[in-house]
Amino acid sequence: MSKTFKQSKENRQGMMAFPFKFNKLAIVLALVLPVFGLTACNKQGAAGPQAGGAMPPPEVNVVTLQGRDLPIDFEFVGQTAGIRETEVRARISGILEQRVYEEGTKVKAGQVLFQIDPGAYQTQLASAEAALGVSEAKLNQAKREYARLTPLANEKAISQREYDDAKSALEMAEASYKQVRAQVNEAKLNLSYTKVVAPISGVTGVASKPNGSLVTPADSLLTTIVQTDPIYVNFSVSEADYLKLNADLANGKLHLPGKRAANGGMNFDVKLKMANGEIFPTSGKMNFLSEKVNTTTGGFDARAQIANPDGALRPGQFVRVMLQGATRQAAIAVPQRAVIDSPMGKLVFGVSPDNKLVPRPVELDGWSRGEWIVTKGLQAGERVLVDGFIKAHDPGMTVKPVAIDAKAAVNPAPAMPTAASAAGSASASAKAAH
Repeated sequence: MSKTFKQSKENRQGMMAFPFKFNKLAIVLALVLPVFGLTACNKQGAAGPQAGGAMPPPEVNVVTLQGRDLPIDFEFVGQTAGIRETEVRARISGILEQRVYEEGTKVKAGQVLFQIDPGAYQTQLASAEAALGVSEAKLNQAKREYARLTPLANEKAISQREYDDAKSALEMAEASYKQVRAQVNEAKLNLSYTKVVAPISGVTGVASKPNGSLVTPADSLLTTIVQTDPIYVNFSVSEADYLKLNADLANGKLHLPGKRAANGGMNFDVKLKMANGEIFPTSGKMNFLSEKVNTTTGGFDARAQIANPDGALRPGQFVRVMLQGATRQAAIAVPQRAVIDSPMGKLVFGVSPDNKLVPRPVELDGWSRGEWIVTKGLQAGERVLVDGFIKAHDPGMTVKPVAIDAKAAVNPAPAMPTAASAAGSASASAKAAH
């Protein structure tokens, strides 16, 4: 029993010594580990790129400006109109028997559109033809009488008065015959007018009078016909635009696609933008510019002619008229997103030779294929900030410029997805599938 008691006493003493040893080790580690941490931080800070803690200059995309010939477009609001618009009217009075054509369809010149009751005019023609027969018989009788008396007059067998009377009767018969024949022609013409035909080829409108109506020359409008291939587009050029355009042409800044026409047309190529934003597939030419200001609109009336083979354009439509083909010589242009709106007007951020941001107020004049044309504030050879405004927007800030092509600046390529974004998209797709 004494031996067992002695062993248990030793075991209790060992268990009491273990916590003391563990606590001592924890205290030593707590004192030593912070020292190692500080040493590691100091070494890492000394090995970093910026020992003083300053951020590196941000990378930004810049383009170097160059003078180049740029295509210039002018845009105006226009309205379509038929190249020929004709009213179809009745030339005689009568009852409208039938509308022969289908409203809104294409017809050819000479095609019958309406039929007016011809009965009364057929009777007038028959009466005129009968009168013509009587007149012709009287003329033949006068011719025979004159032929019989002529040799007798030459032999002095009859008096001069008898001969003169025969000659006068022949002349009167000839005149009467011509008069009656004219009446016959008039009756035939009136009878032909009972068939109302299309004066031109084109698209018909709505019939203004129903069948059975009485039509008269005083109230004779039956329908309209519009020729739509080609079709006109009428628009107005403001006086300010006209004066500036002429000034640019005079000083050589602007070149037209062709010679100016005698009627004022500037030979611009014309494209149309429809109300839904789509571009009309066929193009045309500007063929007219008025010589005086329209006092109603305050601008110069202008017109373009567009091919319309399928009849997709209808008269009266509102469109955007885009005049193309002109070029601006040695122009300075910047991408659209490089221009900033400020309280002082338009400005861009230039990049100086020592890579610092410099705000540059600019004056713009027109738009060309995604670029603003700059007329004042920038010179060829200067660098302009295009991308990176979030990182670099303080004047005088130092940047790391990355040169990009002007075309790439105007039409940037879509960014490629990173691995993380691709994984996130795959995860989102998987969740959506579940």
